[in-house]
Amino acid sequence: MTHSLPNDSIILVPSILAADQGAIVEGVNFAKSAGVKYLHLDIMDGHFVPNISFGPDVVQSLRKKSDLFFDVHLMLSNPHEHYESFIRAGADLITIHVEPDYPIEETIKAIKDKGVFTGIAINPETPIEAVLPYLELVDLVLVMTVHPGFGGQKFISSCLDKVRALKEKQVEDGLDFRIEVDGGVNLDNANMCVHAGANTLVCGTSFYQSADPLAFHKQILSLKEGH
Repeated sequence: MTHSLPNDSIILVPSILAADQGAIVEGVNFAKSAGVKYLHLDIMDGHFVPNISFGPDVVQSLRKKSDLFFDVHLMLSNPHEHYESFIRAGADLITIHVEPDYPIEETIKAIKDKGVFTGIAINPETPIEAVLPYLELVDLVLVMTVHPGFGGQKFISSCLDKVRALKEKQVEDGLDFRIEVDGGVNLDNANMCVHAGANTLVCGTSFYQSADPLAFHKQILSLKEGH
């Protein structure tokens, strides 16, 4: 592992899926030009989600050209069979979903044993109780605020109830994990996310279509939890 887990109060994580896929390296550089340190990479299998993105070879190619923190989100039916290839490709953090039928706890521990940070993700329709057994094991919990699989969807504000519940549980049990939101996050709703308890904001379309990425980043960083 080449990076430490972010400890910044609020961080912006641009989603490379929203960049021009024919010029993906330029998308990475666009993010870096805004001063960000983290990059979200959505891996889709066309089965768990109705779309296909890219695999470990692309991640490895980007790793050779970038020193950003790679937040790799495995939207796969069988992440336990693929996480190792993404670790070899250069992932700093691997997030797996709670919905598919596979050995979740065993996979989380196996990823951690490889020296990589781990996250657990939950879809909009999944009750928050599904992730509670794993909170003591993970470094991050990702709350999807759209139905995963496609970019540009409208933010589902009711998902913030899960963020609030996670934050409450975190404080109650004295746990230490980041709370990430992903899907339809923009400058209009980012403050709601942070106020609910999120401290890691994945922004795709809103970031890559911004006229001034540096100003966008500064506005995200200026948000304060509880405000």
